[in-house]
Amino acid sequence: MHRPFLCLLIAALSTAMPAQQTQPLYEGPVPNARAVADPETVEEREVGGRSIADVAVPELTAFLPDHPNGKAVIICPGGGYARLAFDKEGVWVAERLNRDSITAFVLKYRIPQDATNVDKSLAPLMDAQQAIRTVRKRAATYGVDPHQIGIMGFSAGGHLAATAATQFDRVADPGETDTTSVRPDFAALLYPVISFADSITHRGSRNNLLGERATEAEVIRFSAERRVTSDSPPAFLVHAADDGAVPVENSLAYYRSCLDHGVPAELHLYAAGGHGFGLHNPTTPDDWVERFTNWLRTL
Repeated sequence: MHRPFLCLLIAALSTAMPAQQTQPLYEGPVPNARAVADPETVEEREVGGRSIADVAVPELTAFLPDHPNGKAVIICPGGGYARLAFDKEGVWVAERLNRDSITAFVLKYRIPQDATNVDKSLAPLMDAQQAIRTVRKRAATYGVDPHQIGIMGFSAGGHLAATAATQFDRVADPGETDTTSVRPDFAALLYPVISFADSITHRGSRNNLLGERATEAEVIRFSAERRVTSDSPPAFLVHAADDGAVPVENSLAYYRSCLDHGVPAELHLYAAGGHGFGLHNPTTPDDWVERFTNWLRTL
């Protein structure tokens, strides 16, 4: 971390910027989008907060801590590529990270749909890459180290985060000319969908992203455990062994692939907890966020 630069920057900016700010992800037209009415809907759930469906206009919301430590995390909520658990796996997580002086960004990425996207399979990855690009280009404004920008994802959002962590060498938007690096500096994957292989995938996520007739080449491309290389960023994984929606084998496969390629990885497995527990696994007093922030200090 470049501490002298950050200290001067934080002192100059911390009192001038609002603690939370939402902006369109793209400054101009959304790429790979069809010119149709915005179909987005928001459901307020008694447990879990807002669930947002049919997102077609992506946004990025910044959560700025009082005393930033220079590290930044872009958060991708889950929802099976059908909706976003925006509060439970987005806003509430960002607020928790702020308590540890981590600057957080919640990404409202596009839900892959043929009605709103020209190529729905690329829309979420395009948004994730644009979020990384945006934060890195504006690192000075946000008071973060441009070399300490990571991505975090839950469930299908974990698939998106893992895809961003393994496909940064290929810009998803063929019309993009900005050469800013879209490689995340680390990846945190919470009960993630990793593989699209029949044996362990979450079929709903795969079908929503690729359709029900995905080709073998598409399955391989979007199976993150098969895309890890020695250049992939360090990974932090959390999963419950009794997850009935996304089998724990997904995290195990990614962890093994990291080991095979010499990529630093830390894996936390809980005996129970099921799927979608968000910040708090109700079966244990253990706090995975604390373990995550401890891990971040080692990078």
